[in-house]
Amino acid sequence: MPLDVSELPLVGGHPVLDLVNTLERGGSSPPHDFLSDSSALLRWSSRVGVLSDAEFRQVSRVWRDEPAAAHAGLAAVRDIREGLHVVLLALTTDADGDPAGDPVAAGAALVALHERWSGAAARARFVLEPSRVRLAYGTVPAMLVPDRLAEAARDVMVTADLTRVRRCPVGEGGCGWLFLDQSRNGSRRWCRMADCGNAVKARRLTERRRAGRPSRS
Repeated sequence: MPLDVSELPLVGGHPVLDLVNTLERGGSSPPHDFLSDSSALLRWSSRVGVLSDAEFRQVSRVWRDEPAAAHAGLAAVRDIREGLHVVLLALTTDADGDPAGDPVAAGAALVALHERWSGAAARARFVLEPSRVRLAYGTVPAMLVPDRLAEAARDVMVTADLTRVRRCPVGEGGCGWLFLDQSRNGSRRWCRMADCGNAVKARRLTERRRAGRPSRS
């Protein structure tokens, strides 16, 4: 039975990489979407810090009273998630050193992500703080979650070291989740050693033991 979104490990190193990982992609079965509805999206957004407690209550009220707005918000977040996955996958390499994704598809995804961010920026406003002026995204409650995530997607693409984006190796038994490798020597291979890494090591050990057993006639 799949984990609830509130139990999903956060391994991406950035909220929008964790967003990408809310859709399972590594297995052969149909992918499971942890953002199954707007309620799951709200719980996840609160958990990763996209929403404060007060904003959680505010957006919950708006989406409860306007189901069409909740549907539009969820659809927008799923679009951001898919576009970012396509872009980041094109920046990673497979076991042979070839791009794991499609650069042409990534170009189209960048256009769509730019449109999402442009809409979010149009709804943003300047906020005066004690020592600075800040551009605040998410000023329209119905679009608060997708607008914040569109800005977070722009942030990771523009400011993060994308040469550090890794994919938990599906070909070696990993789950396919994306993460920023923040290890000192850039050698992290697994989303979490405690999960995929140990599972693959245990499976290989079992296979070696089986191979070493004498055959029976």
